[in-house]
Amino acid sequence: MPATTHPKGLYLLFFTEMWERFSYYGMRAIFTLFMIKALMFDKALASEIYGSYTGLVYLTPLIGGYMADRYWGNRRAILVGGILMAVGHFCMFLSASNYDNLAFAQPMLFLGLGFLIMGNGFFKPNISTMVGQLYPAGDKRIDAAFTIFYMGINLGAFLAPLVCGWFGDSGNAADFKWGFLAACIGMIISILSFELLKNKFIVTPTGEGVGMVPARQELTESDANAPKMPLTQMLIWAIASLGLFAALYHLLDLGVVGATIFSITIISPMAIITDKSLTFIEKQRIGVIYILAFFVIFFWAAFEQAGASLTFFAEEQTDRNLAGVEIPTSFFQSINAMLIIILAPLFAVIWTFLGRRNWEPSSPAKQALGLLFLSTGYLVIAFGVKGLDPSIKVSMMWLFSLYLLHTVGELCLSPIGLAMVVKLAPAKFASLLMGVWFLSLAAASKFAGILSALYPDPALPAAPKFVGFEITGLYEFFMIFVILSGVAAAILLVLTKALQKMMHGMQ
Repeated sequence: MPATTHPKGLYLLFFTEMWERFSYYGMRAIFTLFMIKALMFDKALASEIYGSYTGLVYLTPLIGGYMADRYWGNRRAILVGGILMAVGHFCMFLSASNYDNLAFAQPMLFLGLGFLIMGNGFFKPNISTMVGQLYPAGDKRIDAAFTIFYMGINLGAFLAPLVCGWFGDSGNAADFKWGFLAACIGMIISILSFELLKNKFIVTPTGEGVGMVPARQELTESDANAPKMPLTQMLIWAIASLGLFAALYHLLDLGVVGATIFSITIISPMAIITDKSLTFIEKQRIGVIYILAFFVIFFWAAFEQAGASLTFFAEEQTDRNLAGVEIPTSFFQSINAMLIIILAPLFAVIWTFLGRRNWEPSSPAKQALGLLFLSTGYLVIAFGVKGLDPSIKVSMMWLFSLYLLHTVGELCLSPIGLAMVVKLAPAKFASLLMGVWFLSLAAASKFAGILSALYPDPALPAAPKFVGFEITGLYEFFMIFVILSGVAAAILLVLTKALQKMMHGMQ
């Protein structure tokens, strides 16, 4: 096979992931709208449910990755995950079909979310793993392959809100079911195409199947190479986790889901870095991963407002009339994916140009730039709504400008994350540290829901408060994200040189 071409299996994985992401982002585009417009939840409750759902979505890949590595293989895990997600979307369809019967609709909603959370855990970590397995070790085409695969994700994310929003976000609460059904059909297309064609195309360069059930010999070797933790130490960390869970649950009133996510996110990294087999340099490099993961929480907590508070803003405060046609609220969630498809090649050229001249920013500096662009996006829209009467709707260009700046920030920050983990993690802890990275996204998603619950709602008897300050209007609400991400960017810029030293020559 010529070095410039890619195996056909890559395009099957591209197609499979595109439709799976179509189902995920299609459901997400109308999820909060369904809760507030059909089930009549208030915005705070809808935000909490949204945050819990997206947070748990990033916890379950730990389970799915473990099951695939130990017992099922990638293929079987993807099949199980796809079926669970299709069932979950169908449960959402049933919930929306009976939205006027809350005694049936609400339990069906939570059952559907449960299936989606577990299904994503089996599907998401395993399909990405299979991309790299299509190529021999050291193949220079792998970076380009993941770029192609990433485009599949964004193509699905671009199309989903347009299709599911067109059918579901019509202004009639009875139509939400068609949006969820479209998401279900997308998931069925994803898993059927994979199952029908995997044996033909998902193979190594030598023709062997990729992602098969691990052989017993592989499992034995895996056990031998896996890091061991003494039973006493395991008990200590388990007790610490339970204690932290209790504190977060009772003192901060985070609820079961929030306390679980945040306690696991804090304890797991501590348990790993205290392993006695790690050298000083390895601990420093792991420390860099942890520091960057911490700052990632602030980025994604603000970025994930797209599916919650920014959806509320698009629905209620944005003039969506274009040439006499009202644009569905859900369509705005396609902007980010569309801009990524347009701007990603440009950023690749920019980084290459700067790299050849030794001007390319370090990975921590890129992450700080991402936070800075995110903060600027919220600053723009904060001034766009400052002093305006709540009854006045603003131009959709304010929301477009925010999404443009956020996309630039994402392109500065997001691509470095997984690569940093791969580069800095000791081989024996690579999977665990990748799990830690996903834990930071879980914490960010739950934090996003908590912050979205502060969205000012005139229907509430009292204004929500954040660290003692009342959120009386949209200006104050958006300034929360300006300050959080702006301060995080400034601190990370100050730490950049120290982090580079801790990386010991790695970029």
